[in-house]
Amino acid sequence: MQEQIVVEETTGSQVAQQRILVLDFGSQYARLIARRVREQHVYCEIVKHDISPEAIKRHHAKGLILSGGPSSVYSNAAPKCHPGIFDMGIPVLGICYGMQLACDELGGKVHSVPSREYGRARCHTNSGDALFQGIPEEVDVWMSHGDQVTQISENFEPLASTGTCPVAAVKHRELPIYGLQFHPEVTHTAHGDQILRNYVLSICGCDGAWQLGAFADETVERLRQRVGQGRVICGLSGGVDSSVTAALLYRAIGSQLSCILVNNGLLRKAEQETVISEFSNHFQTDLHVVAAEDLFLDALKGVTDPQEKRLRIGHTFIECFKKEAEKIEDARFLAQGTLYPDVIESGAAPDGPAATIKLHHNVGGLPSELGFELIEPLRDLFKDEVRRLGIELGLPAELVWRHPFPGPGLAVRCLGPVTRERLDILREADVIVVSEIKEAGLYRQTSQAFAVLLPVQSVGVMGDARTYDNTVVVRSVDTDDFMTADWSHLPYDLLSRMSTRIINEVDGVNRVCYDISSKPPATIEWE
Repeated sequence: MQEQIVVEETTGSQVAQQRILVLDFGSQYARLIARRVREQHVYCEIVKHDISPEAIKRHHAKGLILSGGPSSVYSNAAPKCHPGIFDMGIPVLGICYGMQLACDELGGKVHSVPSREYGRARCHTNSGDALFQGIPEEVDVWMSHGDQVTQISENFEPLASTGTCPVAAVKHRELPIYGLQFHPEVTHTAHGDQILRNYVLSICGCDGAWQLGAFADETVERLRQRVGQGRVICGLSGGVDSSVTAALLYRAIGSQLSCILVNNGLLRKAEQETVISEFSNHFQTDLHVVAAEDLFLDALKGVTDPQEKRLRIGHTFIECFKKEAEKIEDARFLAQGTLYPDVIESGAAPDGPAATIKLHHNVGGLPSELGFELIEPLRDLFKDEVRRLGIELGLPAELVWRHPFPGPGLAVRCLGPVTRERLDILREADVIVVSEIKEAGLYRQTSQAFAVLLPVQSVGVMGDARTYDNTVVVRSVDTDDFMTADWSHLPYDLLSRMSTRIINEVDGVNRVCYDISSKPPATIEWE
């Protein structure tokens, strides 16, 4: 079961009065747009693409951003916005598909063209316009489109062009409506943050006064109102996401919070002991530990398909939760540390236009009847925002800056069959990878580092004898938002130490490789 994205009203608050809405047409970067706007200290949320003008007014929106999307505006099934949004007097910025849609709705024409643009392009801008204030006349931008606006109505004027796209940006002559064919939200577009800053501060008139602490205060208050006198169960894994979720809930409802740690046999080495210790130090509330290693391994026996792994882990996880929850009086809510990269890769809302990249066990594959109401207070945040929120909530730096660990655990780093023996090999290799990165002083400089066990054996020589053993891959990436990532350019001597230690200290491994794939086209996790 997946929740649809619901934007709660905060009428009368600073957030409500300084809000930008992103209308989601299915872009994988819709939440990245919201994140970039928040970096300008302006609150931003995602809404459905066909939100009505009345609903927009209730949200006190200062500006609207129409996201990109995979559709063509001339397709019969293309998602459309309510045409009335263009007559509200609220500034509108269309990005990629959003620009094409705005131009199409207001008298222009959009067609598929042979000169498609994917990747970097050199763009000539009209730096005299407010949208491009402070932007060089020649700038590198990131394109991702096969359709173009081939004709604009007389009410529009072009603001930018590339060698193959004559209309790369537009402005309505009378209404506060703008369009960009390129993506200012991605880091590949030079000065993209300045373009968005110009839009939200200069054109929309926002004051840039919003802080993440305001999000924490309002989230705490909403949690108190929603939970009332009920009890919330939170899945605690020891990772950043579940810890910040627990901290938010603890601030909101205190002793009404019960946490459950399910040891599914897919945790890192000594994970259970670490979680219990950290929990006892930072939360004074109810903790339940469930020993379920055999249950999960039985569910995964013989399963090699990554999606099936995630589904089975998700179902088994909920079964364990429900059984343990029966021991907790007044348990009504289930809290999860779902972040937006999880949501968007799972396809967002079930009736939305976004594509599914992979299932996440905490947003996909859940039974239709949980028995609990779902609470996901972090689902609108990115990892870096969650970390900053953790600091705001007083969590220790060593916990807040811990590298992410996937919800399905080592099952998605153990490619092929998941067995107790293979998991033990993976745990030992993973400990070496992380300890060596910490010893080199690079743990905070890298975003996520871990070992992967492949279902591949190769010939080696150890002690003058032939071996035919397992292959371990080391994966380390650098990223700000986990939507895009580059492989970490670790020093050769560090990689050499990792390889030597893994082969010498982990029985059953005779080969170590280093993953130098970026995201995209690869994902950070291997499954």
